Parts: sequence; structure tokens; C-alpha cells
Amino acid sequence: MKITVESPDQPEVIALIEELDAYQDSLYPPEARYALDLASLCQPDVVFVAARDALGHAPGCGAVVLRPQHGEIKRMYVRPAARGQGVARRLMQALEHAARARGCRQLLLETGPRQPEALAFYTREGFERRGPFGSYPDHPLSVFMGKDLIPSP
Repeated sequence: MKITVESPDQPEVIALIEELDAYQDSLYPPEARYALDLASLCQPDVVFVAARDALGHAPGCGAVVLRPQHGEIKRMYVRPAARGQGVARRLMQALEHAARARGCRQLLLETGPRQPEALAFYTREGFERRGPFGSYPDHPLSVFMGKDLIPSP
């Protein structure tokens, strides 16, 4: 599996994002969803990565929004058929590397309590629960997590 920085504005990646939206729509009401739209994902302060298999198909993607002191993980998604193969971990490693390379000292994210697999994954990756950040409201359908980044040697 190859992880590459790509534009999210391509049909196969848009399909991934639509799958993620449909999944989240089944779990959360609109007022509890804080997804970035395609135009936001194409901004210069966003690094978007996709996983590509040997045939060039994209089973997963993720993004990090770069802020002066932190990066915010957004749009992490791996298709069910590709789960359990380390795709999410490799996507997260690429996003961490991109954030660290741009001087971010911390990664933050918002996810939901109805996604136990995501919560377990983020915990395994070193994220810890914390309070709301940025403009997010404190909402019962939000779980906020953060991870300090160790500078690269």
C-alpha cells in the first residue's frame, strides 16, 4: 500500500468522502457533524493523503489542517474491506509526518462516541481524550482527542 499526498478533487477520492459522509449521516444528526467539504480540503493549509493499492485504487484517505501550533486530523476513512491491514495507521503516520515537518507540536481531532473502532484506533495511535478546541462546542456527540508530537531528529 502506497500513501501519497494528493488532491481530494478526483472522482475516486470524492467517492471515498461520500462513503464517509453516508456512514456519519447514519450515526449523527447534522448539528453534530463537523466535516470539511471538498473546497475546504483543497485549501493550501490542508495536506490530504490517499492510500493506493497495487492496482492504484484508493481504499482510504485522511487530511490534516495545519495551524500555527497544531494540526487537526480530518476525513480519516478506510473502506471496510481494507480495514485491519494497517492502512489507517500508515495514513496517520503520513499525516503526523506532514504536521511535524510544518512545525506542528500537537495533533488534535474531533470524532464521535458512536464510532468505537475509530476511538480505539486513535487511542492505539497515542491520542488522549481532552476538552473541546478551536470553535467546537462541547457537545455530547463529540469526543475530542489530542496527541503531542515529538520533533523529528
